[in-house]
Amino acid sequence: MKKVEEINVPKTEDEYDAQDIKKVENNAKAINIIYCAVNPDDYRKISCCTTAKEMWDKLEITYEGTDQVREAKIDFLTHEYELFHMKENEKIDEMFERFSKIVNDLHALKKTYTDKELVRKILRSLTPEWRSKADAIQESIGITNVTIDGLRDNLKTYESTILFPSLGEQKKKGIALKAT
Repeated sequence: MKKVEEINVPKTEDEYDAQDIKKVENNAKAINIIYCAVNPDDYRKISCCTTAKEMWDKLEITYEGTDQVREAKIDFLTHEYELFHMKENEKIDEMFERFSKIVNDLHALKKTYTDKELVRKILRSLTPEWRSKADAIQESIGITNVTIDGLRDNLKTYESTILFPSLGEQKKKGIALKAT
């Protein structure tokens, strides 16, 4: 752009200096990269754009939404996070998968929690049969000394060595039949 009588007017190609040429080249490279990265549906959405910035903005609105949509998503996911609890008969891996999805979706929207907050939330979310283990973790290791991955490993170990063998024995006892 150049100023003509205090009005911005596009330069002609003959008026381009080295910096303008570099900007045009970088824009062309960025456009090419975006075209190579998108699927056919997205290509149709951005094919009429003339700059990489226009393309990027259109894709950003498509996938992340406007600020208002982002805030609504954050509110919804935060509500899910706050109400999160372990379901009856749910395994640790299944629970962590559901929890991780919520936390990762929030992280993508720039809302993050510390490991300490995540560990606290998981421990509060466990079902009653896990209460003794949650208390033991809080007393022995301490919430500040455990990561979310460390907590998961600890709970999985407890699940596989203590909870499931005892649950399996209870089921076997319930199945036994008396012959007459």
